[in-house]
Amino acid sequence: MDFASSSGGAVSESRATTSAKIVVAGGFGVGKTTFVGAVSEINPLRTEAVMTSASAGIDDLTHTGGKTTTTVAMDFGRITLDQDLILYLFGTPGQDRFWFMWDDLVRGAIGAIVLCDTRRLADCFPAVDYFENSGLPFVVALNGFDGEQPYTPEEVREALQIGPDAPIITTDARHRSDAKSALITLVEHALMARLR
Repeated sequence: MDFASSSGGAVSESRATTSAKIVVAGGFGVGKTTFVGAVSEINPLRTEAVMTSASAGIDDLTHTGGKTTTTVAMDFGRITLDQDLILYLFGTPGQDRFWFMWDDLVRGAIGAIVLCDTRRLADCFPAVDYFENSGLPFVVALNGFDGEQPYTPEEVREALQIGPDAPIITTDARHRSDAKSALITLVEHALMARLR
């Protein structure tokens, strides 16, 4: 029996849902937790601890004076980009002492967003080096603080010595639309990298 004709309507085809893992990385206090929280459609899992005097002299709070907590394991969120594409977001801890976790967080990811505060450009060097050495496609997202972007993407590309294939974009980690746009750029970049 033809289901479409017996029900009086067309049969809708179900589409398979694809999921992908994305890593959000960068230096200490650059906005990774904010980025994941801004774009996640679920309440994000955060593993933050209150900063104590033990981090004095270790964590540079020069540009993040109001920061009172820090990620000690990861942030986790989820966003549906299309009805058949779900992204799972894993934010890395930013301090050097937690980098031993990166290999586990990155395993299985299709790509990474490296958030960068151009006031502290050197803080993103380790993340860029990590993803270049691992061969994982990444996008550098310049997170503007106080609504400012003191350097252009091309100036940052030159300073970081990144080739022309890796996209460098501007973003505001507080805004869902900016974070979503950064994720779309990364997914497109990762797909193109697989086709090369």
